[in-house]
Amino acid sequence: MSIKIIAVDMDGTFLNDQMSFDRKRFSAQYSQLKENGIKFVVASGNQYYQLISFFPDIAHEIAFVAENGAYVSNENTEIFCGKITSDDCHKVLKTLLTISYLDVIFCGKNGAYMLSSSDEEFYTTMSKYYHRLKIIDDFDQVTEPAFKFAISLPNDELPDFMAFIEHKLAGIVTPVSSGHGSVDLIIPGVHKANGIKLLQDIWGVKDEEVVTFGDGGNDIEMLQYAGFGYAMANAPDKIKKIAKYQTDSNNDFGVLNVIDKILKKEPPFA
Repeated sequence: MSIKIIAVDMDGTFLNDQMSFDRKRFSAQYSQLKENGIKFVVASGNQYYQLISFFPDIAHEIAFVAENGAYVSNENTEIFCGKITSDDCHKVLKTLLTISYLDVIFCGKNGAYMLSSSDEEFYTTMSKYYHRLKIIDDFDQVTEPAFKFAISLPNDELPDFMAFIEHKLAGIVTPVSSGHGSVDLIIPGVHKANGIKLLQDIWGVKDEEVVTFGDGGNDIEMLQYAGFGYAMANAPDKIKKIAKYQTDSNNDFGVLNVIDKILKKEPPFA
């Protein structure tokens, strides 16, 4: 069975802790992937405009599953854009804004929005992941639909918050942990695996021909369904347990090491 799609999470997976990667090595690999007809997909919780900045030379010819699957594009062409209804947005925000320890980002197709009441450190951190991030006084100022809410909170509050959202906003949004005190509230069923499957339908690719890489709670679906789901060595134990395979850490080129095996048709790709 040949591999036809390689889908990678970014933070903690394809990127090292300095938010970089071995560009020379990957460039050589990517040329071989193209020669072998293997599609490269970036599947991340981050904003589309941030993700394309990592691949300036090839962004126009690869696919992106951004915002945890809420926005999918291929070769600069939009494939899918999720939408939370206006009424549901109001329900979500009404719930979130009563919780004092949260910082909230409203994520839409054209940009992301945070409140001026949030501290400057939060803006500095989030601007690394949202290249289009605007400070506003009230979320009522946003005129575009939301397809995700990004939440920052203390790590010790995370389990209770996740349980609370699952109960309070069931059927409206699904909470997924993206690590380091971050939670994304996504459209139910609209996750990374869903986005990759949309691309599979276009390209005629079977699940067993897909390789995925991830390290967090928002990677679970794509690690479980793919023929070859790889958890990073730096992933939490619960992620390692659900993945079929493991590779080296993000700082030890775990993704690139497996890509070499794919290209050389070494086990388990022989």
